[in-house]
Amino acid sequence: MSKELKFRIKINALPEDVYAALTNPFAIELWSGYPATMSTEPGSLFELWEGDIAGHNIEFEENRLIVQEWYFGDENINSIVTFRIFPRGNRQTQLDIVHTDIPDDAFDDMKEGWETGYLQPLKTFLEEGE
Repeated sequence: MSKELKFRIKINALPEDVYAALTNPFAIELWSGYPATMSTEPGSLFELWEGDIAGHNIEFEENRLIVQEWYFGDENINSIVTFRIFPRGNRQTQLDIVHTDIPDDAFDDMKEGWETGYLQPLKTFLEEGE
């Protein structure tokens, strides 16, 4: 059995800055604290947090959409993460994330990882950069 996580956050930054923070390896390193391998080429592999997050990139729509397949270790279980970026008024962005096919035994850790290890540092980085 698998589960799904959904997040919606508002960020005081332009959509292009949010997109760059999610796709530019140098920006990812700044907010995550770890070197990143990332490309906006569909089919390319990516690696974040020293391999704790790894997979391949499926689809990109500049400043609007990112779709990735995330791998779950040796279990040969893969999940899909979709980032949707929406402009919301004066220098504000809404970021919607849907993470599907999360193994039951990884759900709680994944939820906490998204909230404290991914979204919070991303939002802080983008908003403090203003």
